[in-house]
Amino acid sequence: MIITRTPLRISFFGGGTDYPVWYRQHGGAVLATTINKCCYISCRQLPPFFEYRSRISYSRVENVEDNAAIEHPSVRGCLQFMGIDEGIEIHHIADLPARTGLGTSSAFTVGLLLALYALKNEMRDKHALATDAIHVEQELLREAVGAQDQVSAAYGGFNRINFQSDDTIEVRRVLTAPTRLAELEQHLALYFTGFSRIASEIAKEQIRLTPHRAKELEMMHQMVNEAEAFITNPNCPIGEFGKMLHESWKLKRSLTRDITNSSINEIYDAGLSAGAVGGKLLGAGGGGFMLFFVPPERRRSLRQRLQKLLCIPFAFSNRGSHVVVYEPDEVYDKSLADERGLVYGRANGVGAQALNLPRFSEATFASHKL
Repeated sequence: MIITRTPLRISFFGGGTDYPVWYRQHGGAVLATTINKCCYISCRQLPPFFEYRSRISYSRVENVEDNAAIEHPSVRGCLQFMGIDEGIEIHHIADLPARTGLGTSSAFTVGLLLALYALKNEMRDKHALATDAIHVEQELLREAVGAQDQVSAAYGGFNRINFQSDDTIEVRRVLTAPTRLAELEQHLALYFTGFSRIASEIAKEQIRLTPHRAKELEMMHQMVNEAEAFITNPNCPIGEFGKMLHESWKLKRSLTRDITNSSINEIYDAGLSAGAVGGKLLGAGGGGFMLFFVPPERRRSLRQRLQKLLCIPFAFSNRGSHVVVYEPDEVYDKSLADERGLVYGRANGVGAQALNLPRFSEATFASHKL
């Protein structure tokens, strides 16, 4: 049994400049941090006792006889990338829901790849893990996603991530006093809008319009420099960070009309009227979590104004994706692997029924206490 824990992230500035269509020409940068909300992936080799070859459990359950038939794109892509075709069981749970702007999809991919490497008794450093996840999502699955989420999930921490035109990725930890980060943390409030969306679908339109939004993206890139300077200088009033978030949000929602809608605008305006200085919708847009920058003395007022929304307590986290349980299984020898193939009915079309071998369903196990 292998279990990995991978953090979700909050992206403050630079989102949109991490798409290859942009940074391969202009370079890009984001300022982001991981938080103490995570996704957990468990996996193991599945013994040949069931009527299916592999079992994948997430918001739904897939029991398949061929790994190529797995519908979950990330699972299918990761197994293909790792060259795993034997029976496997994968379970996913998370602290917060998917498709909400916290980088959950990429955290899933990063955590699954780390688990599969561990299952094969192999190690992978943070940079290699991030680039593997980017390759799976962008090249194998052809998803319209950027490159920041995979890096944040793999590395963890409060970072400036630079994307160079030659595809080089540089991760620089933001060096500032812990009290400064604690001050920023105390000024942030996270609310769930109740809307969920598929980020890649919204991103497709943004990518299409990228050549026509050069001015806005250049300004968003420059804001990364300014925001980093504010955070690392304890003499700068922390409130300036909130004002910059407000300006960045105005730029972001001008990129495409799909990023926001009347309901999201109403929530944001309500937050400002209750005392928030600024904020932004996290992720590609369209719904999910909204982050507000609000002075601590106005937090209660904001909570009362947005009482119909769920407020999520969180804290910054420094740890990236890591293995929390490592109990590798015994390695099957070749003869046993061949027998397993017979049980699955894969050898010369001969199945377990023809060989009079027992096959078990979940009901069989449920009816006995083992």
